[in-house]
Amino acid sequence: MLLIPAIDLKDGQCVRLKQGLMDQATVFSDTPAQTAEHWFKQGARRLHLVDLNGAFAGEPKNFPAIKDILAAVAQHIPVQLGGGIRDLATIEKYLDLGLTDVIIGTAAVKNPEFVREACKAFPGRIIVGLDAKDGMVAIDGWATVTEHHVIDLAKQFENDGVNSIIYTDIGRDGMMSGVNIEATVKLAESIKIPVIASGGLTDLDDIRALCAVEQSGVAGAITGRAIYEGSIDFAQAQKLADSLA
Repeated sequence: MLLIPAIDLKDGQCVRLKQGLMDQATVFSDTPAQTAEHWFKQGARRLHLVDLNGAFAGEPKNFPAIKDILAAVAQHIPVQLGGGIRDLATIEKYLDLGLTDVIIGTAAVKNPEFVREACKAFPGRIIVGLDAKDGMVAIDGWATVTEHHVIDLAKQFENDGVNSIIYTDIGRDGMMSGVNIEATVKLAESIKIPVIASGGLTDLDDIRALCAVEQSGVAGAITGRAIYEGSIDFAQAQKLADSLA
């Protein structure tokens, strides 16, 4: 079970949002590259970046901070990024900079052909992020809940060639209320590619619960507020996950 620290970028700072609300941001660092180095030194084997401004604007908005992060850690560990990725040129720019994987979220739902094109152009480098409320996919920074069921879309993108699905329960993200294990397992058992859980990771009991269902296809979990506020000690949590593997 891979635990993946999240670095959410807003106006060049490392922040966390509650339920995706931009006006509910807590700033944790003014130096995201140092934050990335910190998690690497704590034993992180992958990092998850989100360009929050980019997600709302539909184009990259935190490029300098992302560039600094990649310069600091990309030679050591894989780094994945989502937010504002709407065209192949943007993907190429990020991959050339040292990014390992690109995450397509809202654009995947609005324009599925883009995912197919991206998978063909950059095989093995595309992840789709599906954010859901009560099993229905939400887009546009969670402002709009669609009529698409998360499992149906995941199967479609699996066939297109994405390497994994990041599944976020938006009712739990940033709320420190525990991972939605049941919904995550249901999705993982419906597809053959790995599912990465996101949203609600709170304490070591969540780590244990995730490790217990790892064989269903839940390969990792993204953690944000818990490791910044201290309810989870990242290094301790990853050691626990390794011991339970």
